Amino acid sequence: MIDLEGLEISPVEREMLQHPLVGGVILFTRNYESPEQITELVEAIHRLRSPHLLVAVDHEGGRVQRFRNGFTQLPPVGKLALRYQEDNKAARKLAETFGWLMAVELRSVGVDFSFAPVLDVDRGVSDIIGDRSFGNDPEMVSSLAAAYVRGMHKAGMVATGKHFPGHGAIKADSHIACPVDKRSFEDIYSEDIVPFARLISNGLAGIMPAHVVYSAVDTSPAGFSSFWLNQVLRNQLEFQGVIFSDDLSMEGASIAGDIVDRAKAALKAGCDMVLVCNDPGSASRVLNKLGEHNDPISHVRFARMHGRHFVNRRQLLKEVQWKQAVAAIEDLAAGDSLELDV
Repeated sequence: MIDLEGLEISPVEREMLQHPLVGGVILFTRNYESPEQITELVEAIHRLRSPHLLVAVDHEGGRVQRFRNGFTQLPPVGKLALRYQEDNKAARKLAETFGWLMAVELRSVGVDFSFAPVLDVDRGVSDIIGDRSFGNDPEMVSSLAAAYVRGMHKAGMVATGKHFPGHGAIKADSHIACPVDKRSFEDIYSEDIVPFARLISNGLAGIMPAHVVYSAVDTSPAGFSSFWLNQVLRNQLEFQGVIFSDDLSMEGASIAGDIVDRAKAALKAGCDMVLVCNDPGSASRVLNKLGEHNDPISHVRFARMHGRHFVNRRQLLKEVQWKQAVAAIEDLAAGDSLELDV
């Protein structure tokens, strides 16, 4: 999965997107101008291949929302934790509305899926996670996230949980550092993995592992660890969906070598698709030097990630359900947040 530099597909990018190793495109704020423009861009990407390339975006709300003008400004999902403590049934209903609204607005411009939800349990130490998490209790995170995913499904979008097996217990940011979590496997499995296990049992379609070394368990970050991806995720938890690497351009991935080594290591460990973002040169090197990689099982998994239920945006904005959802989420929001470009 690679990215684009601007509002349209350049000739060089068009050629790259035709490469057989490319399976998707991730969009960023720089690719967005308006709902009309992003619809045209997504349609142009989809027209390039059959079956079409997956189009994804990080669109959680709060600090991480790529498309703003013309979209509902979503608060961080951490706001739901306060409602849950007051009335967990009402909070779950609101979480479902939140997931539906996020997903249906993206589907209305053609985006296949958002890399959401965050399933990390917030331990109060990670600035990069913080209110991106549904809360500090595994049961609360599981309950709210399950409702959020139900809403996504109703809008025609499957979910991708991140950052397996849990990024909420270390302060370091894997975008700029190589975080190390020293906890035991038993501690991680009994708490942080709970939301992942719960959603896997409900048919979670995708998972993104963390660029974090869990040093008491393995010397490799989770996204490069066969132990975490195969033994735990595939075998113990019986996950059958897509494993997406986190961005291989991040500092947390540097432990695996240069960009080509990182891609090879992630795929060998068990990832189905690797992301190379914000570095066109690195993306080109991976495409030119990775070699042949064609896993039929991965392709079956990718098929689940395509968006369903065509949504007419003009009609959506007239619907009572959309208006009520916007009102409910605006009520949840307590104020503006700065975008976090992750």
